[in-house]
Amino acid sequence: MMEKKAKIYVAGHRGMVGSAIVRELQRQGYTNIITRTHKELDLCRQTDVEAFFAKEKPEYVFLAAAKVGGIVANEEALADFMYFNMTLEMNVIHSAWQNGCKKLEFLGSSCIYPRMAPQPMKEDCLLTSALEKTNEAYALAKISGLKYCEYLNRQYGTDYISVMPTNLYGPNDNYHPTHSHVVPALIRRFHEAKEQNLPSVTCWGDGSPLREFLYVDDLANLCVFLMNNYSGNETVNAGTGKELTIKELTELVAKVVGYTGEILWDPTKPNGTPRKLLDVSKATKLGWTYKTELEDGLRLAYEDFLNNPMRAER
Repeated sequence: MMEKKAKIYVAGHRGMVGSAIVRELQRQGYTNIITRTHKELDLCRQTDVEAFFAKEKPEYVFLAAAKVGGIVANEEALADFMYFNMTLEMNVIHSAWQNGCKKLEFLGSSCIYPRMAPQPMKEDCLLTSALEKTNEAYALAKISGLKYCEYLNRQYGTDYISVMPTNLYGPNDNYHPTHSHVVPALIRRFHEAKEQNLPSVTCWGDGSPLREFLYVDDLANLCVFLMNNYSGNETVNAGTGKELTIKELTELVAKVVGYTGEILWDPTKPNGTPRKLLDVSKATKLGWTYKTELEDGLRLAYEDFLNNPMRAER
């Protein structure tokens, strides 16, 4: 168990996941949280990361920093996604190990699982068949981070764990018009369509893919729970165990935003993976379940979007 005064470093504290982990730690009474902005510490620079860890010696590390984006961003910048993610995670994990970090938690992504993995996806289906091509570079980087944690545990007896979240949404999301994930992209599009009184909104694909969504504060709650209650080489899936079609999601977002126009579909655009549902029985057996239902979470996310000063620039 982490002591309330333990020195905890949250890497990526300005992102959606990292900021949620900081909120959750504070909510639970942890008082010694250290953070660095990208300007203060570039995690891709090995010597800077080594100097930071040698000076600060954090006892616990939540590694939530990553270069992320939706289908378009992933397809356009394969090399960038691989380089930045692999470099920063190797630097942080290695420096944590070198400086005697008690426990590290690595945040992955459900895109690490094979494109055609049996559904719902169990943790042990990792590396059993080919990855989804559209985000292969990001997935390979995340798999490398997960495996490096596992190999340190095996070779040096460390207690480094990883958690694999499903699709996330919530406060501090990225609302960029083309480089965002599906929920923030839909929130922005329907909000702008409502403001401009547009008669219709056209969405990518045919709306048939099935997806699962987890509210980011629920993930943060699980992250702290696992840091205190789980050790093991295998990752832990983070999700709700529930899925809906992109079409159903789109209609739900329109409802929450209050857009009443027509929703059209462009089947010439990619759908992505046909189905992506995590098997969450492992987390359930450990004693954890999600709390926020999708419609409630979307209302909270839309509220955040309306109050988000960055949304115009992102």
